[in-house]
Amino acid sequence: MGATAESAAEQSRAGKLGFRPGQMVQEFGYDEDVDHDLRAQIEDLTGHELADEDNQDVVDAVIFWWREDDGDLVDALMDVLTNLADGGVVWLFTPKSGRPGHVEPSEIEESAPPAGLHAMSTISACADWTGTRLGTPRGGRR
Repeated sequence: MGATAESAAEQSRAGKLGFRPGQMVQEFGYDEDVDHDLRAQIEDLTGHELADEDNQDVVDAVIFWWREDDGDLVDALMDVLTNLADGGVVWLFTPKSGRPGHVEPSEIEESAPPAGLHAMSTISACADWTGTRLGTPRGGRR
């Protein structure tokens, strides 16, 4: 990849989230309300379509669209780790405050450790979604 393409990748929202060319990314929680532009940017940057929830192959990262009424967050986070490579990252996208399905940050903070994860950072990922980067503790998740 040339310097210009690398600069463009770094400037995209997907690049700012840490996605890189060649990565395999699995998606959970897809529905009509997801940010389709962000999804397309991730696919463009990585060069791969997002793997769906039924994927059985190992992936480098997970994006997870989560809403308040989607169920038990701890169980859901444990499920998304099934195919995640060691050192992989989970981006948990939740509706921003004031939007339907908003999840309180405290719920994420409380749910991550029992699933073997910890919150690393939280950002405004796109217009309607906040992104929380979840990682495995050093030394592995299990």
